[in-house]
Amino acid sequence: MTDAPAFQSDFLRTLSARGYIHQVTHPAELDAAAKAGVVTGYIGFDATASSLHVGSLMQIMLLRRLQQAGGKPIVVMGGGTTKVGDPSGKDESRKLLTEADIAANIASIKTVFETFLVFGEGPTDAVMVDNDEWLSKLGYIEFLREYGPHFTINRMLAFDSVKLRLEREQPLTFLEFNYMLMQATDFLELHRRYGCVLQMGGSDQWGNIVNGVELIRRMDQKEAFGLTSPLIATASGAKMGKTAAGAVWLNADMRSPYDYWQFWRNTEDADVGRFLRLFTELPLDEIARLEALEGAEINEAKKVLANEATRMLHGAGAAHAAAEAARTAFEQGGVSADLPSIDVPRAVLEAGAPLATLAADAGLASSRGEARRLAQGGGLRLNDAQETDGQRLVTLADVGADGVIKLAAGKKKIVLVRPV
Repeated sequence: MTDAPAFQSDFLRTLSARGYIHQVTHPAELDAAAKAGVVTGYIGFDATASSLHVGSLMQIMLLRRLQQAGGKPIVVMGGGTTKVGDPSGKDESRKLLTEADIAANIASIKTVFETFLVFGEGPTDAVMVDNDEWLSKLGYIEFLREYGPHFTINRMLAFDSVKLRLEREQPLTFLEFNYMLMQATDFLELHRRYGCVLQMGGSDQWGNIVNGVELIRRMDQKEAFGLTSPLIATASGAKMGKTAAGAVWLNADMRSPYDYWQFWRNTEDADVGRFLRLFTELPLDEIARLEALEGAEINEAKKVLANEATRMLHGAGAAHAAAEAARTAFEQGGVSADLPSIDVPRAVLEAGAPLATLAADAGLASSRGEARRLAQGGGLRLNDAQETDGQRLVTLADVGADGVIKLAAGKKKIVLVRPV
């Protein structure tokens, strides 16, 4: 793990000061290159779903920081590597997707990057490429003959991505075993096409990144670098971006701006300063002031975090609307059109729907059983009144003057039920 040396380049100084750096292969040489001119760096994103989630936000921010410091970011969409599946950090083999699935996922994912990076033809403008462009053209025998001699089984077995799977006696297919060769080939290809000298990624990618650095040095006798960021967990140990309701997706059609705002608003007290440094662009002295707030005042810092993070992804208008919806709902007890909602047929409400069923359908609980337990514990509210009976029938008589039924779980989760 790299301590925080006195970096000279704006790029590494910023990364170090804000907590982005876990390991660097050649810190002094990379620092000199970043200070001397444009550093081209890349991060790969496999297309296993139609949206990235908050767990990928650290990597997106690394590319943004690179561009802001005068570097050129390359976004590599893993159209080729997704066909294989990265074993890093996985206990089980990943489901193989069809080419049509992968293409659809890439098209959906692309939109998020345009809010964080400036794309174009300029020397520091970002570019997006699909590694299927070169990986699909590799003949297998030719691939093994050209690149295979540069990798030893002994070394590959020593990397955590392989070693952990074997230690847990989980199968590691030969297909997945080839992933690190393919990722190293990506780095070499990007180096030859774009002069890319830096690969970044999460700390679980360290072995894959080192392979690429070594492949470039062996085959082309050129300088290359690797940099990893720490894997982010919350103060309570939960994996970043995972909630009881599922992954915190970045695409608005998979998680609304309001729900995204709420995710950041619900940050644990101990994480506020760290997340402000990593996921916003507020000055460090302002972040120091905010994280020093105590008691109820820390909630103001959480609102700043929610506003800034939501603005960066969804825009200032969406961030303002989400904040106002939350203020209306939680501070004034009112209803905002920007709150999450579900449509329920009028016929269902005419007959009466159990409160626990509606709460589960609205995403306030993961199951009806959990919703019933939540109600029994006093955690469910119907139109701002506590309801402890999960079997209590909700009917059209519960529709308020604003035409909706307001369901809430705890203090921070609200969903509107709209009769249709």
